[in-house]
Amino acid sequence: MIRTDRVVIVGAGLAALYAALALAPRPVLMISPDPLGQGASSAWAQGGVAAAMDPADSAAQHAADTLRAGAGLVDPAVARLVTSQARDHILHLAALGAPFDRDGAGGFVLSREAAHSLARVVRVNGDGAGAAIMAALVAAVRAAPSVQVAEGWVATGLRLQDGRVAGIDLALASGSVPVPVAAPAVLIAGGGSGGLYAVTTNPARIRGEALGMAARAGAVIADAEFVQFHPTAIACGADPAPLATEALRGEGARLVDADGTRFMAALHPDADLAPRDVVARGVFAETQAGRRPALDCRALGAGIMADFPAVAAACARAGIDPARQPIPVAAAAHYHMGGIATDQDGRSSLPGLWACGEAASTGLHGANRLASNGLLEALVFARRAALSIGRNGPPAASVALPDPAPAPLPDPALVARLRQAMTAGAGVLRDAQGLTDALHAIAAVGAAQPGSPQLANMTATATLICAAALARRESRGAHCRTDYPDTLPTGRRSRMTLAEALALRPAPEKEPL
Repeated sequence: MIRTDRVVIVGAGLAALYAALALAPRPVLMISPDPLGQGASSAWAQGGVAAAMDPADSAAQHAADTLRAGAGLVDPAVARLVTSQARDHILHLAALGAPFDRDGAGGFVLSREAAHSLARVVRVNGDGAGAAIMAALVAAVRAAPSVQVAEGWVATGLRLQDGRVAGIDLALASGSVPVPVAAPAVLIAGGGSGGLYAVTTNPARIRGEALGMAARAGAVIADAEFVQFHPTAIACGADPAPLATEALRGEGARLVDADGTRFMAALHPDADLAPRDVVARGVFAETQAGRRPALDCRALGAGIMADFPAVAAACARAGIDPARQPIPVAAAAHYHMGGIATDQDGRSSLPGLWACGEAASTGLHGANRLASNGLLEALVFARRAALSIGRNGPPAASVALPDPAPAPLPDPALVARLRQAMTAGAGVLRDAQGLTDALHAIAAVGAAQPGSPQLANMTATATLICAAALARRESRGAHCRTDYPDTLPTGRRSRMTLAEALALRPAPEKEPL
């Protein structure tokens, strides 16, 4: 057992980096599977951070838009809290060196995205906000004497003592036996679950393992059924699928079918800027019908190449010229609204465990996240969790991690089967039979490699998503049940433990995989 007085932060994306800085001068050990700044969903975020920066805008209006997008499940107090603090976090990021786009007068250039009543997304170089903000935070963390980064390590499990989280198990990202580490507090900021699906915009390592680790320790998980599918992943066969930012539609790009006919105007009054769940279902329906949906950016002209360089580069790799031809798109798993249930200070149901970022469920997103509220939530709750844990703590030496014996990683064939099962049964459209079939497949995958804690974490999260989706017998926001198409008059957030989810999961299949 390795013992440390450092707070352990699981993850290395925006929420983790921001929390590590907010905890200073308290010593921190950050667990980063990849070199710092790589492999995190935050760096891939194109749109930016939503905040009421325009004098014509207000935090109250931002909160109202958040409530509308969340389909009746957003916690109003959390929406008010987060939107009221948004401006302060933007200014703090700018002070740290985030190079936000500015106009000639020095004001912030703002983009409009779906379900926002006006432009309020603060951006960097058109579609490079995530990468630029991450670069600024990585530089600050590298310079912070209180932060030790363990690169090439992953968290595989939580350690409990007398009902309290008292530490964590770590393993080499390349595969090793776990190393137990005792610590005074653990903050999970390890990302979402998009990689549990066959088509996703998330980095390959983002597979719900952080959430699953907390669930296996007994933490309450909230809103697990609500997985947001982004409607405009570029359908070019890449895994993960590159993203065509929503800001393109804010600038005038339009969704069309193979004949060039727009289809969103018939589905929602806001047409191409309807809430993401509506647009994702529209794109999915076009795909299922064989009408090859696409994003027509030709009205934006050649300027798209300079204004949206990330999209332009992705298109170039796929052999697509967006200034001359529509970009083929598909709905892809993008963001998990569900996660470890937390209070307004990031505390989970387990003493000693905090969570923030996409791994957490704070009540901000409800059933359908408002575009670009994800990075904002990560910032607000990273700081609040840090303040809750406490900035004062004893000095702590650097943690000397050993060279553990190798151990196998999850079987790639099993991971592929899990991803296919989730897409088939818990994707854009769901029903009882599909969810039950998915639960059967998840059980079989877990039984096929019982000694892998990483696979157990993945299957725990997959089980919670499917079980919560099976229990919610209505359609609401991103959760669409074809066998229960109506929305109930009163909406309630879901809360479920892994034990409760497993009670809905069948026994493993008897036949071989």
